[in-house]
Amino acid sequence: MSEPFALRTYTGVGGVPLVADIGGDPSHPAVILLHGGGQTRHSWGTAMRALVAHGYHVINLDSRGHGDSGWAPDADYRLATLAADLRGVIDTLPAPPALVGASMGGATSIVAVGNSPKPIARALVMVDVVPRIEAEGANKIGAFMRANPEGFATLDEAADAVSRYYPHRPRPKDVSGLMKNLRRRDDGRLYWHWDPRMFEQPELKRGDGPEPPRFADQMIAACAGVHIPTLLVRGMQSDIVGENGIAEFRHHVPHLEVFDVADAGHMVAGDRNDAFNQGVIGFLQRHLPV
Repeated sequence: MSEPFALRTYTGVGGVPLVADIGGDPSHPAVILLHGGGQTRHSWGTAMRALVAHGYHVINLDSRGHGDSGWAPDADYRLATLAADLRGVIDTLPAPPALVGASMGGATSIVAVGNSPKPIARALVMVDVVPRIEAEGANKIGAFMRANPEGFATLDEAADAVSRYYPHRPRPKDVSGLMKNLRRRDDGRLYWHWDPRMFEQPELKRGDGPEPPRFADQMIAACAGVHIPTLLVRGMQSDIVGENGIAEFRHHVPHLEVFDVADAGHMVAGDRNDAFNQGVIGFLQRHLPV
C-alpha cells in the first residue's frame, strides 16, 4: 500500500491485538473493511484508496489470527468472538460506521449487527457471502487453507499454489507482493500468515453427536436483527453464492439489495476492482453520504 495510511492497533477479546490501516478524515462517516478467511487487510488496497478518495474515514482491519494481528492464545476463532472483536473497534468511533465484509468478514459483520442490542452500523455490505453458501466452493476454500502445512521452500512454490487455486487469473511475473501473505519461520520455510488452529473450531468440525451452531445457523438467526440498508455483492463466477442462497437470504432480509459483478469469482474485489468499487461506493453514497 503506497499511501501513508496510519497504522493502529486495537485490543480484541482476550487482549488479542488487532492491526488496522487507517485513512481519511476521522470526522467523516466511517467504513470498516473486513477481509475473508485466509486473506489480510492488503486485499482491500484499491478499495480503501477509492473510499478515502470519496471522503470516507476507513478502518481496514486484520482479523485475529490473520496478517499482522495477533493469534488467539486459546485458539478462539469462533464467529461470535470475531463479532465481539468488531464491536470493540466500533465502540472507538463517534458514530456507527458502514461495514464491508468479504466472506468470513461478511459473516462476522452480520452476526455483530444482528445480535447487538443497539444499532452499531448504518449500512452493511456482504461481499460474496450468504448464510448458506455452496458446499463445493466452501470445501475448495477449506482444502486450500489446509494444504501445505509444511510451508514452502520458495516464494515461487507459494505462487504456484495460488495459481492452481485461481486458474482464471494470470500468474504475475513479479510475485514479491505475495510476501504480504506469508511469514518466514525459524526453519527458513514460508508459511501462510493465518493461524492453522482456526480449523479446530467446533463450528467447523463434523461429528456424530450434538453439534454447536454452524455458521449458517448463526447468520440466519442474526438476520432478524438486521434492519439497516444491506447490499450483497456477488461475483457472477463465484462457486460460493448460488441463487438458492440469495433467495433464502432475501427471505430473512427482505430489504436486501444485490449487485452482480461480471467476470468475478469469490474474490470479487481482487478480480474486478473497478466494478466492485463502483457498486459499493454507489450504495454507500446513498445510505451513508459524506
